Amino acid sequence: MISVSLVDANTYRVVVEKDVETTHVVSMSQDYYRKLCGARVTHEWVIVQAFKFLLERESNTEILPEFDLPVINRYFPEFETEIAKRLEP
Repeated sequence: MISVSLVDANTYRVVVEKDVETTHVVSMSQDYYRKLCGARVTHEWVIVQAFKFLLERESNTEILPEFDLPVINRYFPEFETEIAKRLEP
């Protein structure tokens, strides 16, 4: 299970419940949010989908404890294309 809660304007706390529970602090700018989904879904839904993407590729214990969402694209160049498809209406 993935739960996302707002910490401040552009920062979210993400808890991933698996065999080992992990907590992550993720930032996402308004510009990047609009780039990914055109503001069609909630910020939290974007982050949930980003974590689903990551969990398909690595365990939750391998995900960085704190990062800015665009960092995912550095490790997985297909991220932005894939997440845009997941967030289509």
